[in-house]
Amino acid sequence: MNTLAANLPQGHEAANILLVDDQPARLLTYRAILEPLGHNLVEVNSGLGALEALMKQDFSVVLLDVKMPGMDGFETAALIHDHPRFETIPIIFVTGVHVTEFDRLKGYKAGAIDYVYIPVVPEILRSKVAVLIEVDRRRRELAVLNKQLEESNRQLEEANSRLKTEKERQLEEINGHLQKANEELSRSNESLENEIRERIRAENSLKEAVVKRDEFLAMLSHELRNPLSPLRNASHMLMQGETTDPKIIWSRGVIARQLKHMIRLVDDLLDVSRIARGKIVLLSEPVAVKDVVAAAVETVQPLFEAKQQRLTVEPIDDGLQVRGDPVRLAQIVGNLLHNAAKYTGDGGEITLSATRVGGKSEIVVRDTGIGIPPEAMPRIFELFTQIPSDRVSTSGGLGIGLALVRALVELHGGEILASSRGQDQGSEFTVRLPLLIPETSNTEATTSSNHKESAMQVRRNILIADDNQDALESLALMLRMEGHDVVCASDGEEALALAGQRKPEIVVLDVGMPKLDGCEVARRIRAEAWGRGTILVALTGWGQDVDRRRSREAGFDMHLVKPVDPATLCDMLVAQ
Repeated sequence: MNTLAANLPQGHEAANILLVDDQPARLLTYRAILEPLGHNLVEVNSGLGALEALMKQDFSVVLLDVKMPGMDGFETAALIHDHPRFETIPIIFVTGVHVTEFDRLKGYKAGAIDYVYIPVVPEILRSKVAVLIEVDRRRRELAVLNKQLEESNRQLEEANSRLKTEKERQLEEINGHLQKANEELSRSNESLENEIRERIRAENSLKEAVVKRDEFLAMLSHELRNPLSPLRNASHMLMQGETTDPKIIWSRGVIARQLKHMIRLVDDLLDVSRIARGKIVLLSEPVAVKDVVAAAVETVQPLFEAKQQRLTVEPIDDGLQVRGDPVRLAQIVGNLLHNAAKYTGDGGEITLSATRVGGKSEIVVRDTGIGIPPEAMPRIFELFTQIPSDRVSTSGGLGIGLALVRALVELHGGEILASSRGQDQGSEFTVRLPLLIPETSNTEATTSSNHKESAMQVRRNILIADDNQDALESLALMLRMEGHDVVCASDGEEALALAGQRKPEIVVLDVGMPKLDGCEVARRIRAEAWGRGTILVALTGWGQDVDRRRSREAGFDMHLVKPVDPATLCDMLVAQ
């Protein structure tokens, strides 16, 4: 036996290798080849000696000569693997002659892992033995782990058994409590089910009411837009004449302002449901910041006077302009001023300024009021946030003003900031909006004006169809005053007949007409060869996305919602 444990990897023990051959020279050769591996080498010269050695100790590999006197290698291998203790030991057959496929199959059945032929190649033999030893080492480690696992499983089963017994006892106690609870719960289930059914009925009623409300608002808006359309056309024509009579001038101004206000109110009817979903429709036009401030101050001035507060408006540059909705912009500043007055005591001071800072207009509202506590600052712009105070009367409120201000500011592409130095130190709100950059010079404006004047002289052949007689006649009269050739129809069939006769350049159709609606008339005109190039304009009180999509599918080029600004309509028709 020879051991060279120093050659083994750290942590690995030397394995036992059994060398079986009847020729001493070969045993000496095997030893010379395998000693560098550092394992224990045991030599025997017969199959019987191999069996005796196996009974004394464990081996990781058996190197077995095939041709031996007495009991040959095949018989020895079969006896080794027939014993339960040795059935997993790998055997490598060594032979000096060529073996047939039958002999090779016989060897494999006897338990051989591989064959090595004489003369033996040292590197091949060492590699095969080293691999088999490593496999045996892993198998032994796995066996140890399996035993440990079996022991752990046994302990786990014992623990589970104890736990199961304890859980059963606890479960019995819990079941007793649950039974009592279930008895109490069953007594309240009936009343709870009745409450749930009542809530479902209430929820369904509420949903139905919301649907009916939206349908009512849409219908009301449509019905109000129909009479507003001829009113706007008539107002436009009243403005055309020259007069110096102050009463007429005053009356024109009242009509124009109140008509514009009423049109905005009608539009707001449709915005009610959109606002609840965070959708607000904004106009987009150039607005002077000075005008926004003036409109806001006018709305809040009575509150300042009632609380004897002094409002200081610092001078504002006339050229300071932004793009947006003048009403909503005034609402932003007005809400901030109202908030400042609300949280400032009687006799306090509020300052309003608007300046140019970089590429933005910066509107600042400062007050000498109760200030904003640091803990309230992160939620100052959230819905339903209020700052209670026993030093000033805040007159209640729902706490939505600043939240609405922030939403409107962000819709205009701006931002709002709040700051305060603490209790009784006042507060400051800063609104930053993108400045409007002038798009044309004086020369360009003059050229545009001259172009417009020449465009207005273009004479168009126009067909108008509307079942509202006032709207029809007022729009026709307005377009004739602009120099256009206009023919009128009161229903869809008449419109289709006139269109076939006159082949107009432009057809303005009310969508909701008797006999044939505007969409059907548009489809039939588009089906004619002469109608493919005709400009089709839908004029209707319906302005939802689905209405615009329906008009596009019918072949309309434009979808205008009543009441349409007369000047805008004229410009659009002439530009076609």
